[in-house]
Amino acid sequence: MARGLVGDVWHAAVVIELADIQAAADRIADVVVHTPTVPSPGLTELLGVPVTAKLELLQRTGSFKARGAAAKLLALDDAERAAGVVAVSGGNHGIAVAVMAGALGVAATVVMPRSAPARAVEVARAAGADVRLTEDMAGAFALMNRLRDEGVTLLHPFDDPIVLAGQGTVGLELADDAGELTDVLVSIGGGALISGVAAALRARRPGVRIWGVETEGAQAMSQAIAKGGPVEVPLSSIVTTLSAPTVSQLTYDHVTALVSDVLVVSDAEAVRGTLELAEHAKVWAEPAAGCLLPAARRVVERVGGDARLGLVVCGGNATVADVTTWAGRFGV
Repeated sequence: MARGLVGDVWHAAVVIELADIQAAADRIADVVVHTPTVPSPGLTELLGVPVTAKLELLQRTGSFKARGAAAKLLALDDAERAAGVVAVSGGNHGIAVAVMAGALGVAATVVMPRSAPARAVEVARAAGADVRLTEDMAGAFALMNRLRDEGVTLLHPFDDPIVLAGQGTVGLELADDAGELTDVLVSIGGGALISGVAAALRARRPGVRIWGVETEGAQAMSQAIAKGGPVEVPLSSIVTTLSAPTVSQLTYDHVTALVSDVLVVSDAEAVRGTLELAEHAKVWAEPAAGCLLPAARRVVERVGGDARLGLVVCGGNATVADVTTWAGRFGV
C-alpha cells in the first residue's frame, strides 16, 4: 500500500468504501456521462513521461460536480425533496446542483460569493435555481447554514459521504479505463473529489500514488495537514472553484490516509497550465485543472522519469475572457 500523509496504514476514520462508490455509480449511471480517459501525446511530450487525462470537463455541467450532486439528489427521501435543497459554491458545484436539481424536479437555492464567475451565476439562474450572492465565501457558507437551519435540505459540496462517493465514481472509471499509472494528480477545493478518487484507486489499484494540488490563497487542505485538522483559511486565489474556507473532517481524514502529498502552486502557474492544456492537450480547462501541470512537473522530479501520470481534468467552466484577463494580469 502506498504511504499516506499519516503513515503506512489506512486511517481509522475513513468511512467511504468501494461498495459505497459502486452504489453511487449505479445510482447516477443514467444521469451523468462516463467521461473519456485518454492518453495525451501532447502532454506526454510536454512533461517527458506518459500522461493519461481523465476528461471531467466533458461531464454534464462542465465539471465532475454533477456526479456528487446527482448522487445526493437521487438519495433524498420525499420530505427532503419537498423541502428543496441549498448549496454553497464558488462556481461548479452551484451549476451542478442547479442543473441536476432542475432535471429531477427539486427546488434549489444556490449561494455564491460575488467573486464567483459571472457565467456560473448565469447558468445556475437559467437552470431555475434561486441564486443568492454574498460578499465573500465565508458569508456564503454562513447563509447556507442559516437556510439549512430553517429546514432547507443541505447539499454540501464536500462534507457529505454520499457526495464524496459520487465524486469517487471518477476514480472507478479511471481505474477501469486507464493503462498502467504510477501517479494520479487531483485538484483540491474542499476535498471531496480527491477523497473519492483516492478511495476508489486505493481499492482498485493500491500501488498508485495520489497527489493533491491547491493554489496559493486556497490552501485549506495543506493548512489542515500542517495544523493537524481542519482550520479556516483566508482566501485570495483567483481560482474560486478551489476556494473552500475550510475542509471537512471527512475529507481531511481521507486525504491524510490515502494521499501521498498536497502540492501548492501559484495562481500564475495555474493560469499558465490552463494555456498549456489548451495548446498541448487540445482541451479548454479552467485554472482548477491547469494547476495540475506545474504540480505534475514537481511529481516527476520527485519520483523520477519512470512515472506514468494520470491527470483528473476536473472542469472547463472558465470563459475565454476570464482566462485572457488572468493571463494578462500574471504576464503568462
